[in-house]
Amino acid sequence: MMYLEWDGRNNPSSLDWMDYMEIKAKKSLGQNFLQDENILKNIANSITTKTNDLIIEIGPGKGALTKYLKEKNSFLICYEIDERMKEILKKLEDNKTKIIFNDFLQADIINDSQEFAYENIYIIANIPYYITTPIIKKVIKQEKLKSMTLLIQKEVAERLTAKPGSKSYGSLTVYLNYYFNINYLFNVSKYAFNPIPKVESAVVNFERIKNKISVKNEKLFFKLINDSFKMKRKTLKNNLKEYNWTKIKTILEKRNLNESVRAEELSIEIFVEIANALS
Repeated sequence: MMYLEWDGRNNPSSLDWMDYMEIKAKKSLGQNFLQDENILKNIANSITTKTNDLIIEIGPGKGALTKYLKEKNSFLICYEIDERMKEILKKLEDNKTKIIFNDFLQADIINDSQEFAYENIYIIANIPYYITTPIIKKVIKQEKLKSMTLLIQKEVAERLTAKPGSKSYGSLTVYLNYYFNINYLFNVSKYAFNPIPKVESAVVNFERIKNKISVKNEKLFFKLINDSFKMKRKTLKNNLKEYNWTKIKTILEKRNLNESVRAEELSIEIFVEIANALS
């Protein structure tokens, strides 16, 4: 897990510098501490919030990014799984900041935030690949979620922001584009972390789409996406044998696409059109 590490500069007076130095990255949690203040500021600046909005930080680590998020004077809830950080993070609590030591995937956001009268939710997370998708699926239907900024493995960032026709484009890309405008913000070198991870990282922002594309049957739409990509080397026709191919072919022809087309060549708009035709 790529955590953010305070490096001794701009330290809040309430924090003890030695607290930060003594806690080492735990390999079992996949921890890598980010040490670049410019990157910290850029991540914090990726969201613009009002005082009555709620920021949720997943994996605050030693609170390096947290101090910049607090400057926004919005409501702030931080979820941390590593209880070694308790003495450090608890010093950051006040009437607008709440620290919760719990696995975010097990958390009840509504219950945890009930004392805050907030308008929108903004999520900032520094997460390993294996929980990227579960976290996104957990929050994607939160009605008040307006934006997410994720610091993740570069390869995953490329997959989430891929365009039709690229090798990285897949079912998850299409699924997320139904809910968000996704922007690849910037790269983060592995040398910005301590210890140095084996992979490069990147920061990606997800901005909630106010008016989603109209889908008649979401259940069918999502199933269609999954089935279309289930065997990426196969053509769309071979992957969708259980569907009414005559209707699908009509839409493809209208888009000047032939029957040998693969799913990775179709935009979300085409998938929506096919799903609506099949509904």
